[in-house]
Amino acid sequence: MMEAQSLNDRVVVITGGAGGIAKGIAEAVLEAGGRVALLDLDKAKVAAAAAALNVRDRAMSAAADVTDPANLDAAFAEIVARMGRVDGLVNNAGIVRLGPADETKPAGLDLEMAVNVKGVLLAAQAAARHFGERGGAIVNIASNAGKVGYRNMAGYNASKAAVISLTRSLSLEWAERRINVNAVCPGGVATDMLKSVADFLAPRLGQDKEALFGTMVPAQLGRHIQPVEVGRVVAFLLSDAAEIIRGQSISIDGGDTPY
Repeated sequence: MMEAQSLNDRVVVITGGAGGIAKGIAEAVLEAGGRVALLDLDKAKVAAAAAALNVRDRAMSAAADVTDPANLDAAFAEIVARMGRVDGLVNNAGIVRLGPADETKPAGLDLEMAVNVKGVLLAAQAAARHFGERGGAIVNIASNAGKVGYRNMAGYNASKAAVISLTRSLSLEWAERRINVNAVCPGGVATDMLKSVADFLAPRLGQDKEALFGTMVPAQLGRHIQPVEVGRVVAFLLSDAAEIIRGQSISIDGGDTPY
């Protein structure tokens, strides 16, 4: 666990805020003394996610479409109005469309690229406008899929590889603005997204979906990674202690990815 005040009341925006990894990230940011603003397209679900953190004025929620610049600007303005500032961003919003590469439909690919890549850039731009002269930190949630690739998710693999590249570009261009940009590449995390992969594969492999999900763990670790474990790495990268880590896409998949 990080030191209790390593984020020193900083306000961290988390997109895809109604999801499982977002909850783990929010918990870790709160552990480190920060405050969180959860953004999600589903207003009701993200409001429930913020309420479930049970921290009153240290968490809020807002509806936001990460593919819509005007919508993002309105959400960030609401955050500043309610919490006074924005110090960090976690680009967590993402979707996956499963299926063989030769059956990938243009509409599905367009949606993956819009949310997983365009949404990362647009949210980063919105955050950068609100950091101001003091700067800030951005952590993009990529995936080990962007490094090694997996069957039946060609579009997702490509989108996460693009996030890794985008992280390098933003880090390079925004360094002089005191904005530090990194990414993490999770794998084997106990989330609904991983369960959806097991649900898709199980009938095709003639296996029970719950049993298959149970095997989808990092070999060296022998268990699923928990969202808060991802969150603690993210919280560190948002802190001043990570100032010398820049433009990196760090594998946090229990050793499955060799680089």
